[in-house]
Amino acid sequence: MKEGFSVIKELSIPSSFDSMHEVESLIEEVCEDFGVEENYGNVLVAVTEAVNNSIIHGNTYDKDLLVRIQVGAEHKDFCFTVSDSGNGFDFEHLPDPTAPENLERENGRGIFLMRNLAEDVIFSDYGRSVSIYFKA
Repeated sequence: MKEGFSVIKELSIPSSFDSMHEVESLIEEVCEDFGVEENYGNVLVAVTEAVNNSIIHGNTYDKDLLVRIQVGAEHKDFCFTVSDSGNGFDFEHLPDPTAPENLERENGRGIFLMRNLAEDVIFSDYGRSVSIYFKA
C-alpha cells in the first residue's frame, strides 16, 4: 500500500469461491462509504479478478490458505490490497492478452483488466500481493 494510505477494513477468506460473496459485500460497503456509484463496476471487476487470481494461481485452491484483503484510504482515494501465500510470479513479463496469438485463450486477462479499470495497480512481495487504487 502506498505511503499515506491507512488500513480501514480487513477481510480474510479461505481459498474457495464459496467465500466470494463476502468479498463482494466488502466492495459494495467500501463503494457506498466513498460515494462511488458510477465506477462501482470497475472496482468490482478489478478486485474480484485479483481475489480470483489469489485463489487459483497463488493458493492453488488450498482452502487451508487464506486470501487477505485490506482496504486502505487516503482522503477521498481508496485501495484494495489482495495477498496470498503462493510462490508469486513474474508480473513484469506478462503475455499481452490483446496479441493475436492470445485472443482465443480462455484466461490471461485479469491483470490487463485490473490495470485498465483502476487508477494504479502495484505488485509487491514477488507478486504475492497486489494493491489496486481508485479515486472516489
